Amino acid sequence: MDQAKLLDLILPSVAKPGRYTGNEWNIIRKDWETTAVKFALAFPDIYDVGMGHLGYKILYSLLNRREDTLAERVYAPWVDMEDRMREHGLPLFSLETRHGLSEFDLVGFTLQYELSYTNILNMLDLGGIPLLAAQRSASHPFVVGGGPCAFNPEPLAAFFDLFVIGDGEEAIVDLVDCYIHWQGQKGSRSEFLLEAATIPGVYVPALYEVTYKDDGTVQAVTPTLPGVPARVKKRVVQDLNGAFYPEDFVVPYVEVIHDRIMLEVMRGCTRGCRFCQAGMIYRPARERSRKLLLKQAEALVANTGYEEISLASLSTSDYGDIRDLIQDLMGQYGDCGIAISLPSLRLDSFSVGLADQIQKQRRTSLTFAPEAGTQRLRDAINKNVTEADLLSAAEAAFAAGWDAIKLYFMIGLPTETLEDVAGIAELTQKVLRLGRQIRGREGKVGRVKVSVSVGSFVPKSHTPFQWTAQASRAELLERQRYLRKLLSDRSISFSWTDVERSLLEAVIARGDRRIGEVILAAWQGGCKLDTWSEHFSDDQWSQAFAATGIDPHFYGLRLRDPGEILPWDHIETGVSKAFLLQEWIRAQQGQLTPDCRLGCTDCGLCPELGVSNVWVGGGSYSED
Repeated sequence: MDQAKLLDLILPSVAKPGRYTGNEWNIIRKDWETTAVKFALAFPDIYDVGMGHLGYKILYSLLNRREDTLAERVYAPWVDMEDRMREHGLPLFSLETRHGLSEFDLVGFTLQYELSYTNILNMLDLGGIPLLAAQRSASHPFVVGGGPCAFNPEPLAAFFDLFVIGDGEEAIVDLVDCYIHWQGQKGSRSEFLLEAATIPGVYVPALYEVTYKDDGTVQAVTPTLPGVPARVKKRVVQDLNGAFYPEDFVVPYVEVIHDRIMLEVMRGCTRGCRFCQAGMIYRPARERSRKLLLKQAEALVANTGYEEISLASLSTSDYGDIRDLIQDLMGQYGDCGIAISLPSLRLDSFSVGLADQIQKQRRTSLTFAPEAGTQRLRDAINKNVTEADLLSAAEAAFAAGWDAIKLYFMIGLPTETLEDVAGIAELTQKVLRLGRQIRGREGKVGRVKVSVSVGSFVPKSHTPFQWTAQASRAELLERQRYLRKLLSDRSISFSWTDVERSLLEAVIARGDRRIGEVILAAWQGGCKLDTWSEHFSDDQWSQAFAATGIDPHFYGLRLRDPGEILPWDHIETGVSKAFLLQEWIRAQQGQLTPDCRLGCTDCGLCPELGVSNVWVGGGSYSED
């Protein structure tokens, strides 16, 4: 039975068949036979999640504008679809032309979250590609990884042929050019990898040997061939105004996460929160001009039909021209039923004013992230906000007519005590009392709601907290229980992350190549879709650690020595290890480090990579 008939047979029996049919609005379909390079963009989660990823959208359009390259999308199937595919021998296929994954020249995975790694193995297996890079032959595609998790590629080193470190827009073009050159030379697989390793920002793990000390720590990471760089520096797109950005997005026919226009106003962040990996690895901060953003918005509205424009960045209200940008967008689209949204806000009254401006017709709730419940701990994590900042923002929100506020905190942060945890409840109660006081003047005291979301802190590579031990399972559960007792008011809703998944994330996030053995054993034991609570099995992962003889506590609960060689030290973000160590010391001392747009903090990135923060907006930075 051919593939089309198989799909006709299978799809009526699975949930959301629209995940697998393709043919969406703005899909790009090229001639398979005449296009030289076939690139599969693989997202290691289901369609509903992957369709909302901005980087994925950018690379899809960027690659397809080349005449010599086609890019097609591949997503992880849900369990019902996978069962049918395996039952009928149907390989994982692309949505554009339904070619099997193994038929492509390059397969690129975006690495957004450590708990998606078993999905990668499952997709490779379902696509007919050997899981181990060392087992692939000339007939197999090259497997490429990129995204934030690629900054510690070592747990996936055995499964990937190469990684792109940093911004992908320029590096991916260089990689395709390299592939075409190698293709013309009719070289061997190893020759391509050696040539690719010379591209700035490309890391080929097979060309490096990792040795370990008797205590289990890394002794050295050494290139095995001449010409292979000892350290791989990330790629940085210096000018966002000149960078490619799509003028249309593929519009799905089924409901997906983040189904809207995403307008990237800036990339990077200057605030220096010590827990935040994104704030370190995406430096420097670079803005797009307001004129260009308005042009991009116009094209995307016309080409997609979306009714929401989301201004995307790590801290959107930091964009230098944010007031005028919102005013222009509201003036252009406010009467057309097109909403403007700000997914990330500073914790201040300025941000509330922006939210009030764009949500007059459709108020939902405002989200603020104090992160910690006491000033001492906020200073330790370099969260440059005070209790007064939060209460002032909450007051402005309630006074403007909001009834609901969401607060995001973390537990398990370095130096945290039970007093700090109690501070979360105390701060929440103050916000609730303030809301009741202000909204009560209009007789709406009963409508005031405060939602508290508490995540478990996970230490990540390339941050000042890369040396710290994660809080234990017992400590995290104790703090969750403590908070549940303190947050008993019916007007307060309390949610928290699963402790076991956070502990596993920490192990993988700071793992070395040996963790790859655990990931493989876990997948072989049935682990997949680990980001979904209904499919995550702590028992199966525990069995995988036991089967491989690897102690997860060595990676998760161990305090690192500052002189230790870390598994990712050969991957350079531009932020110096000396700066990160200094920040780790300052954290323990409760000392703040200012926002680097207020003055250089000597992180080393700008001189190391030859880049700098770029402010192209007409406004200036202000805390007001």
